[in-house]
Amino acid sequence: MLTRHSRLRNLAIGAAPVVALLAVACFAPLPFAVAQPGPTANVLGNDEGKPVITISGAPTRPTTGQLRMTTIVATGPNQDVGISDVVDGWFRTDRAVMPRDSVYPGGGSEKEISAHNQAQMKQSQDAASVAALGYLGLSPDKVKVELHLADVGGPSAGLLFTLGIIDKLNGNGSGEDLTGGRTIAGTGTISDSGDVGAVGGVALKTQAAARDGATVFLVPKAECSDAESELPKGLRLVPVTTLKGAVSALRALQKGDPVPSC
Repeated sequence: MLTRHSRLRNLAIGAAPVVALLAVACFAPLPFAVAQPGPTANVLGNDEGKPVITISGAPTRPTTGQLRMTTIVATGPNQDVGISDVVDGWFRTDRAVMPRDSVYPGGGSEKEISAHNQAQMKQSQDAASVAALGYLGLSPDKVKVELHLADVGGPSAGLLFTLGIIDKLNGNGSGEDLTGGRTIAGTGTISDSGDVGAVGGVALKTQAAARDGATVFLVPKAECSDAESELPKGLRLVPVTTLKGAVSALRALQKGDPVPSC
């Protein structure tokens, strides 16, 4: 039979490996990234002193509203994330803990990841031009669109680029701003044919949008529940699946007609 002193000593000896494991876990890097709301940019405005959207071969119109594309920023692919970072992220609404592979699916070095993101951005810009001109019935052989936005990668600005091109060329079809003078934000990929795709991180992007003055947020319909989870007060969600649907929703907002909701 163990004496009380012996039991306490054995307990302490038995607990030592557990304490050691916890200590290692607190300092060991984990396969996660921590993301937070990033900057937004008005695609109808300028970036680094240069228009985000430049169009030649067709008349353009001045605009007064804003179309703000949204971003998230995350810890780098080679940046250590410890258990304290993960726990902190779980308990904050302005942080999200995400598997590192979901943020950087291709892996690789920071240089390789940056190149991949820039390639996705270029593809998104090309698709936005094709989708916008196709929607307006304009020939890409005659109308040229140049898009410029520094330090942003990935495909998630596609929808907002497309709407910005349409607003500069045609507005809502009656000479008025597509935005109705509002600050509209949103996210979503775009295909050549005008389909809107999901992007991820929408709960953080809605926070970035509200922070920068948006009152309406265009969200891929498949991500409605994520967008609603941490929706800032005063920000209205408008779900979209196609470019045509997004334009129709913005026109309905101007007229005070019913608009889809999540």
